[in-house]
Amino acid sequence: MNVNDRSKLDRILAEHRRTVSELEQGYRQQALKIYPWICGRCGRDFTHANVRELTVHHRDHNHDNNPPDGSNWELLCLYCHDNEHQRQVEAARDGGNVRGGRSHATHAPFANLKSLLEGKKPS
Repeated sequence: MNVNDRSKLDRILAEHRRTVSELEQGYRQQALKIYPWICGRCGRDFTHANVRELTVHHRDHNHDNNPPDGSNWELLCLYCHDNEHQRQVEAARDGGNVRGGRSHATHAPFANLKSLLEGKKPS
């Protein structure tokens, strides 16, 4: 790749990054106007002082799907947003181990709880 091609590629990438950033700011600002500043998972409240920790999650995971009514968005705190994406990664990795679109546990840690509480030996 020659210098001119490299320069052109750098300009195209910079323009793309600006466009994506503008789009993200657009739907973020819109979502912050539509929804109360509360995490949709853990219920944590946000104020002007910490609203930067509140993110817009795309329910269908398609960042290009931004309907003006906000029906594809939910506001999640940084922690819940990371957790949601990790769950999707795990569900994809688990393949068939999915129920209702969400990964589920195969271990039953309380399976013998009743017998333990009654003082019986687990079977």
